[in-house]
Amino acid sequence: MTIDADLFETMRLELRRGSLVLAVLACLRTERYGYTLRQALAADGLEMEESTLYPLLRRLESQGLLNSEWREEEKRKKRFYVLSPVGVSMLAALTDEWRGINASLDKIL
Repeated sequence: MTIDADLFETMRLELRRGSLVLAVLACLRTERYGYTLRQALAADGLEMEESTLYPLLRRLESQGLLNSEWREEEKRKKRFYVLSPVGVSMLAALTDEWRGINASLDKIL
């Protein structure tokens, strides 16, 4: 029996959505700008479109989880992001939650 490709894609995206937040927060323990963040995520198997990444970065910053600043580098202005102190605490809490969910899913699956 085959599965509906559109339904699978919808469910796959839903599954990834929360994981991407955790991945972005974890990657931003080290200061990065958008392009290098995308590269780091892709290198670990989590490719993300710019149209997904930049709105997510703006949302996380508006929630107080990230700090950012514009700087000129290589004759171009780039916006650098890093976890705020609240972001560091949130990452720790979400990591604990993720590990608990993952352990439960491992048992169930």
